[in-house]
Amino acid sequence: MRSPLIAAALGLLLLADVTQAHTLVATSNIIIDASRRTIDFTSDTTTSIRDSKIIREAHDDAASFVASEGEIRGAHLEAAFDTLRTRVPEARDASDLVLAEAILAL
Repeated sequence: MRSPLIAAALGLLLLADVTQAHTLVATSNIIIDASRRTIDFTSDTTTSIRDSKIIREAHDDAASFVASEGEIRGAHLEAAFDTLRTRVPEARDASDLVLAEAILAL
C-alpha cells in the first residue's frame, strides 16, 4: 500500500522540478534577450551620448520606467528619448523600453 503512495509522491516531486526548470529557462532567456538588445544598442552609441548630462539625469527615470513596464514616464526620460532619437540614427526606430534599458546600461 505504501509503495504506490511513495511512487506517486516521487512522481509529483519530479514533475515539480521539471516545471521549475522550464520556468527558470524561460526567465533566463528573457533576461538574456533584453541584455543582448541593450548591449547591441549601447555598443553603437558614442562617448558624447554616454557623457551627456541629459542622458545621465534620466537614469532614475529610466529605472522607474523599466520597473513599471512603461507606466512611469519622467520628464528627464522624455528629454533623453528626444536627445537619443535626434543624435543616434539607430535610436529612431527603437522602442521606449529599449532606449530606457540602454540608458540604464550606460
